[in-house]
Amino acid sequence: MGILLNPILIGVAVLIILCLLKINVMLSLIVSAMVAGIVSGMGVTETIGILIDGMGGNGQTALSYVLLGVLAAGMAYTGITEILSQKISHLLGKKRLALLIALALIACCSQNIIPVHIAFIPILVPALLPVMNNLKLDRRAAACSLAFGLKAPYIALPFGFGWIFQGLISDNLQANGMDIAQGDVWHYTWPIGASMAIGLAVAFFIFRKPREYDNLEIAGVEPTSEELKMKPAHWVTLAAAVGTLVINLITDSLPLGALTGIIIMVVFGAIKKSDLDKVIANGLSIMGLIAFVMLIASGYANVMNETGAVQELVEASLGIMGGSKIMAGAVMMLIGLIITMGIGTSFGTIPVLAVLYVPLCASLGFSVGGTVILIAAAAALGDAGSPASDTTMGPTAGLNADGQHDHIWDTCVPTAVLYNVPIAVCAVLLAPIL
Repeated sequence: MGILLNPILIGVAVLIILCLLKINVMLSLIVSAMVAGIVSGMGVTETIGILIDGMGGNGQTALSYVLLGVLAAGMAYTGITEILSQKISHLLGKKRLALLIALALIACCSQNIIPVHIAFIPILVPALLPVMNNLKLDRRAAACSLAFGLKAPYIALPFGFGWIFQGLISDNLQANGMDIAQGDVWHYTWPIGASMAIGLAVAFFIFRKPREYDNLEIAGVEPTSEELKMKPAHWVTLAAAVGTLVINLITDSLPLGALTGIIIMVVFGAIKKSDLDKVIANGLSIMGLIAFVMLIASGYANVMNETGAVQELVEASLGIMGGSKIMAGAVMMLIGLIITMGIGTSFGTIPVLAVLYVPLCASLGFSVGGTVILIAAAAALGDAGSPASDTTMGPTAGLNADGQHDHIWDTCVPTAVLYNVPIAVCAVLLAPIL
């Protein structure tokens, strides 16, 4: 009965219930953090103080999203999004499956080849909504395609965001007494990413039937039947995109890269100085909420850590493992799901899990490879289904541009079910034999 009163379990349960009731994600996070803090014995004032103190943990991420939102709004302002969507429409014709695969591939490139993460979604996807409407494409399938591309590459591939994710695993394993080179991590994590392809295929099958959407007006998207041509402002916009990528790769700073792209568009006239305030306001409307939710999620994680309930959760779970590696793996997946579902970031969950899992895996006889796959999978679980994750908020930001795509039921629930199951099964089965 004690484990049912664990503050983290109660906090996550409150978060999930509020989100399923369609309460705003940001408010849900704050309320669930307060509940967890109070249940753990902290006062209301202390809990809110810890929440605020922890918000800086995602400061760089939040700044990145704000600047990328402004960059996206600037690109939409130049009209290049209509050109891109028109080219994609002409290329794919009336092939729904081809469009879904294209979205997944573009999202994959945003993680590893051109690492702009979710910034491309509010640039490209709203302009493609009229095409999707004409094809009667179920946007839940589109959400699954985008989520796959945002998640699978960083788990499986050792470059771009994948290099960062796998570096975190390597660093935290070494910090807790288990040695593995950063370049070796992907040898054990790629099956997890590959297993997500099963969920993607199931999504294509389940959501294959036509779904009707109204052709509503979308801010920043002007429908036209004319063949659009590239103008000087569009070439400047492409140069800004290249500049963003180059500076990001050189400095390893996404905020600096996005700022460079914005400056290029302003200096070379793609964005008029008189319209800059409007572009910034549009950018904030695109990504501002996501940025602030990430700040709150960081504060939420700080409250969870301060309760001391993570360690209690693990210790309470040890009793049901019974020395079985399969059972131990299943319990660790459940713990990872609970923690990540609330925090909303697999990257930020790794340090929390490594402290607990490395000694636990060592005592149970798991190899280094088995420990790696368990930590990677446990961290990734929940990221695809958490209402506070950029893996879910990004697709919703694009697909809900006309107000016809629900964040929880059309993005979070499908991605949570279709991707968390194969990830967990893959890790639990492979960890004992690696």
